[in-house]
Amino acid sequence: MKKPSDSALQSVRKRIDAIDDQILSLLKERLQCAQEIGSLKAQANKSKWDPLRERQIYERLTKTNNGEFPEQALLSIFHEIITTCRLSQKKVDVAYLGPEATFTHLAGVKYFGHAALYRPMESIEDIFSEVERGRTRYGIVPVENSIEGSVFSTLDSFMKHRVKICGEVRLEISHNLVNQSGDLADIKTVASHSQPLAQCREWLKKNLPGIPTLPVFSTSAAAQMAAKDRSIAAIASSLAIKTYQLQVVVKGIEDYRGNVTRFVVIGNNSPSKSGRDKTSLLIGLLDRPGTLNRALAILADKGINLAKIESRPIKGKHWKYLFFIDLVGHMEDEVIVEGCNLLKEVCSYYEWLGSYPLADGLSSDL
Repeated sequence: MKKPSDSALQSVRKRIDAIDDQILSLLKERLQCAQEIGSLKAQANKSKWDPLRERQIYERLTKTNNGEFPEQALLSIFHEIITTCRLSQKKVDVAYLGPEATFTHLAGVKYFGHAALYRPMESIEDIFSEVERGRTRYGIVPVENSIEGSVFSTLDSFMKHRVKICGEVRLEISHNLVNQSGDLADIKTVASHSQPLAQCREWLKKNLPGIPTLPVFSTSAAAQMAAKDRSIAAIASSLAIKTYQLQVVVKGIEDYRGNVTRFVVIGNNSPSKSGRDKTSLLIGLLDRPGTLNRALAILADKGINLAKIESRPIKGKHWKYLFFIDLVGHMEDEVIVEGCNLLKEVCSYYEWLGSYPLADGLSSDL
């Protein structure tokens, strides 16, 4: 087979350089257009976040692409472009469960892109408090895991703080065994948060018998320990590997595949409808026989899809509960308004937590 000549390679590389220059020029032009839109919206006192416009952008790009460029990569690239353009108008700060490079941090980057300003917090309740008091614009918190179930500290925080859900993101959780050298033989201790240790229990038992495990505050704390001590391995995120300059010993050591965590974005206002939305409620039911059945019947009669229901005890009140409910649809939808108005009739407590685009969408202000 004839080898390509150096001149042929140089010719193609020059074409790539010219294309890259053109892309950069167009990115600058797009940035200027985004800033102009932000200015026009400010003059008209309109919300910068338009989820319907966002969904239309991705649908149009996917249709125009016609499968030629890898679709998920295409959406990721444009998500970063759109987010960067938005944040050029006003820097967005996001509170997350720290330290740096936790799965919550990774979920924040997936939703907001790399251009946001991320602020690590020590607890989930701290995130709620920061957002409620206006010290950060957004927060991101885990709400449920496909294997472990609901994150109760998040649900309990919704009962204590007045915030709104602005969006959601799903993150596939893959656990990596990492250390300084990338060599299994160097491992004397495996450190991580208690949940990843539990989710990798069988793999550790089979492949590292006799090696003790050390539960710590977070996967990032474990990664920090591994970066300082050659004998310690951590179970950590892909972001932690880059952040703490660690080597992968084994990828994907979780015992069960399909481990997905759902995170919600909290703020002070929910966005307008996108056409593919979810509405979250926090309700308490009247103390009457059959009230729960009546509440569910109201939603069924209206044809409203109930995506989730979860009960949590009210602190200080024995055997009293509040229910977290996720409905498919937006509070701007007539059927949701009618259903919720009927629901209020059987409630002793009712709070709208927010309406927001479903997790398969990406956030945008443009």
